[in-house]
Amino acid sequence: MPVPDDRLAKLAEITKVEEKMDKLPPLVPAVVEFVDIAGLVKGASEGQGLGNKFLSHIREVNIICHVLRFFENPDIVHVDGTPDAARDRVTVETELILADLQTLTKQGEPKMNATKEDRERWELIKRIKPLMDGGKLAREVVIDPEERLLLRDLQLLTMKPIMYIGNVSEQQLTNSQIDKLTDIRPIVFICAEMESELAALAPVEQAEYLKSLGVESSGLDLLIQKAYEELGLISFLTCGPIEARAWTIEKGIKAPAAAGTIHTDFEKKFIKAEVVHYNDFINPAGGPVPRSFSEGGWKKAREAGKARFEGKEYVMQDGDVVEFKIGT
Repeated sequence: MPVPDDRLAKLAEITKVEEKMDKLPPLVPAVVEFVDIAGLVKGASEGQGLGNKFLSHIREVNIICHVLRFFENPDIVHVDGTPDAARDRVTVETELILADLQTLTKQGEPKMNATKEDRERWELIKRIKPLMDGGKLAREVVIDPEERLLLRDLQLLTMKPIMYIGNVSEQQLTNSQIDKLTDIRPIVFICAEMESELAALAPVEQAEYLKSLGVESSGLDLLIQKAYEELGLISFLTCGPIEARAWTIEKGIKAPAAAGTIHTDFEKKFIKAEVVHYNDFINPAGGPVPRSFSEGGWKKAREAGKARFEGKEYVMQDGDVVEFKIGT
């Protein structure tokens, strides 16, 4: 799913003016890939409901988005009779913990010639198993980054970050007190029925529909943005006659690695990066909002002293507009 980003349209308009183009360059947003995995039932860790197959799919994702049903509808059957978000959360997370405990149980005691790392891993496993037996998630009991590295190869399911999606009715969604519906966090509330209706409308009609409900953006957009945030991701931007594009990187990445997301050779041959923050790019003169797109762009930003060259140690920031200088 494309990550909503209003900045790209403005970059394209500025580029069209600056490059004297007849039409706008294409917009290429950053994306988040969602994998729809069927719900887990009690006993999934022992194979109930094709549980093992679903659990293997979960191992491949970076974050678990757990959908919890809050709406009431007698025509839509719930596996346990009635919706109970707190119960359903415990059911699923218990199955994930049980699957992890199976993984930990399979780990044998290190042999005499084992490495220091193997022995440290074994001691960590012995320490966390009783805690997980008590219902704790791996990420709750293993906080130290170095200890997490020791367990990385085991691909523990409950080591993954989890966010929750509250599937609510339209009436619940438009209730100003919706945040008090549950204390489960982090959570994004969406109305799946409404999202289905939105998908069938043109963009202009979608905006009108949301406005009529008093909702600023679709639940899907909120979900995408929240997942992006929870994964610790940001976007840097590039623009030119070919495209205006948002590139996904992790927070804290330095300029050469960011260049490598465009092309692997760029990281190896990185020389420097010319950087302008988005706000300075569209309005280099500062002050009030610019009256036209001709007031922004690379040339204006350079003239205003807003463009700067950064080296290999520069840590990329969200909204950086960048041109990488690459050697041959």
